[in-house]
Amino acid sequence: MNFDADAKMQFLFALRSKGVTDKKILSVMERVDRGDFIQGYFTDRAYEDMPLPIACGQTISQPSVVALMTQALQVGPRDKVLEVGTGSGYQAAILALLARRVYTVDRHRRLIRAASKVFDKMELSNITAFTADGSFGLPDQAPFDRIIVTAAAEDPPGPLLAQLKIGGIMVVPVGQSDTVQHLIRVTRHEDGFEYDELRPVRFVPLVEGLGKD
Repeated sequence: MNFDADAKMQFLFALRSKGVTDKKILSVMERVDRGDFIQGYFTDRAYEDMPLPIACGQTISQPSVVALMTQALQVGPRDKVLEVGTGSGYQAAILALLARRVYTVDRHRRLIRAASKVFDKMELSNITAFTADGSFGLPDQAPFDRIIVTAAAEDPPGPLLAQLKIGGIMVVPVGQSDTVQHLIRVTRHEDGFEYDELRPVRFVPLVEGLGKD
């Protein structure tokens, strides 16, 4: 299925109905074809507002959640962004059209390889993808203007908080189980961190170590 005019219209309507109001975010969501990031049985459901399974037991988040997380991140054109949890690469591709530079890490080498192929096809030269334990961030590239975490932690991970610039923003799902999680926006100030609870969500857990694949 191609991202045709009807599918695009329904797709954007679903985003708006869930609270995505930023015109810049809606424009970028329209430009990035989610179908490029989904293979196999679920390709014909690429434009529905639902999470879908991908390789390595992971999921591609539903588009409205991707858009709302991106909206909460308030990415600017000069920002350097870290994404923890590359997954399909869909979120990183959205960020790449908004930010100066995107670093994305995943513990599964297979997912990084697949996502990198799509980035190359889309000519997104401002994304650098690594296989790494994302819970420790990327100290060598820190600090970051923005950090987005696409897996749920019990608390915002300390190493990631330390890699956030003063004035920087991190968006992360937080929860001790897969049934009760909340999306949190963390803003770093000179004198500490400010936490805003945004909405309930459901994400796979943030796991330490590299995947066996």
